[in-house]
Amino acid sequence: MRVCEILKRVAIGVVLFGAFSMAAETNTKVTSQPFGKLPDGTPVELYTLSDGAYEAQIATYGGVLVSMKTPDRKGKAADVVLGFDDVDGYFTNFNGPSDAFFSAIIGRYANRIAHGSFTLDGQKYSLPKNNGENTLHGGPHGFNNAVWKAKPVANGVELTYLSKDGEAGFPGNLTATVVYTLVKGDLRMEYSATTDKATVVNLTNHAYFNLAGQGDILKHELTLHASRFTPVDAGLIPTGELKAVDSTPFDFRKATAVGARINADDAQIHQGRGYDHNWVLDTKGGKLEEAAEVYDPSSGRVLTVLTDQPGIQFYSGNFLDGSIKGKGGKPDELHAALCLETQHFPDSPNHPDFPTTELKPRKRYHTVTIYRFSAR
Repeated sequence: MRVCEILKRVAIGVVLFGAFSMAAETNTKVTSQPFGKLPDGTPVELYTLSDGAYEAQIATYGGVLVSMKTPDRKGKAADVVLGFDDVDGYFTNFNGPSDAFFSAIIGRYANRIAHGSFTLDGQKYSLPKNNGENTLHGGPHGFNNAVWKAKPVANGVELTYLSKDGEAGFPGNLTATVVYTLVKGDLRMEYSATTDKATVVNLTNHAYFNLAGQGDILKHELTLHASRFTPVDAGLIPTGELKAVDSTPFDFRKATAVGARINADDAQIHQGRGYDHNWVLDTKGGKLEEAAEVYDPSSGRVLTVLTDQPGIQFYSGNFLDGSIKGKGGKPDELHAALCLETQHFPDSPNHPDFPTTELKPRKRYHTVTIYRFSAR
């Protein structure tokens, strides 16, 4: 056989093997259906990602993680995400007095910016305040209120949103993309953004998890790979200190029940009415590594969080009080869920010593977080 013919057959084999490998990897079923309309008539779609054992649903309104069904140690699946049955529930929540931001994509800046202002390149920018004197999660009309353009991709869905210059007070036309994929229980969120003017950006997802599917999360066992956290003032704005967790209720370096010290006589616990703080991860930064794990002893479900971000906001559902009626009309009571929001630190634009959140033109913001579900 001639050498050229051998090379040709080898090339064909490589192509076929590559196609087979891709087919083997892209086995998640992706479907879409109507999810209702906003009050102005804008239609909203619901994308369902199913890999057989696990199922995630994502809405184009707010990029909301509507549901996440995952099996327990006996193989029984349950939805472990708080939220609503239809788009009306999310719209009402996102445009009312609640600061819950149920399971939405958060931007342009996740967490708080003190006094609703920051200075960038010598220019001061003022933002609408929606959390006392502060701006929280991008303001009253953040990315959670946007209808994202969607298209199916291998194993998931890609969402895109153009945040125009001056929107919510932020500078620059920012094009943001979030790709959700689901493979073997790994719910991957890949965030990207570009701008035509210097700006700040800090994207995350505000998912509310209850691995038992019901009840409270006080017996959930949490591990956080963090030796420090950022203490806050009365407005939940970081003081600038990076405080060691040693001998404090904030030490989760070993698995500890969420409720074990949630009522401790500690100044920071009092400030947040529980846990509502940013932990400084011990990871190297810029590299996808395990940051946290949650284990529910009753069901055996496990949530492992991997991220390349420097911080993670652990919120223990302290402000849920039963006034919000969630799925099935059930009230979301105190500590009904917890959040683990991967992020840069709160109020970073006003803290030069914190990792920067600035994004310049011709640069690309890119970060990845994985919520890995399993059982034991």
